[in-house]
Amino acid sequence: MATLNPTIGGLARVNLMPRTEVVRRERDKLVRGWVWAALAAIIVAALIVGGAVFLRVLADQRLAAEQAQTNALLIEIAALSDVSSALSTESELTDFRTQAMASDLAWTPVLQKVTSVLPEGTALTGFDLTVGGAPQTDDPTAEQGVVGTVSIDSPTPLDIVAIVRSLRGVEGVLYADGQSVTSSQVSEGRFAYQLVVDFDQTVYSNAYAAAGGGEQ
Repeated sequence: MATLNPTIGGLARVNLMPRTEVVRRERDKLVRGWVWAALAAIIVAALIVGGAVFLRVLADQRLAAEQAQTNALLIEIAALSDVSSALSTESELTDFRTQAMASDLAWTPVLQKVTSVLPEGTALTGFDLTVGGAPQTDDPTAEQGVVGTVSIDSPTPLDIVAIVRSLRGVEGVLYADGQSVTSSQVSEGRFAYQLVVDFDQTVYSNAYAAAGGGEQ
């Protein structure tokens, strides 16, 4: 049979605190816990709001910097508007000149092509030549450049057929023929002739052609 040996000499412990006090202390402890939780929540919320405000300030500063740069660029562009306008006007005038002077030529070389086949003593007494249009293709030999007639006279009758044949062989001549050939005297001892001649567009000077353009 087991024997119980009670402890002898230990201090007796008795909780004499009223029940109401115990409840009050537990309530105060719970309240303090809620207060600290509320303070922690307020601090976290304040940190979040502060961070958002800080990021907003940075974004505003960056936006202000970008707007300032944009305004500076707009000012620079405005300052260059006169230059841009002048360049545009120059380009338009250059294009107009190119079109207007596409059929520019020097008459002396054209007439020299005719006189180069005339016999010695024959004189060029006049011409009625019309300049053709602007080049339409890249081949200047395919289109008429100058069309008309030239008048010549000679102290002796000329073999106009041979002259026409020679003229047809001159570079730049598309067509040549005799027209209104007469033996009437322009002055004593001289004979007058008229030639029809067409030149291609190689006689054009191209002095005003656009740089790098396809026109000849």
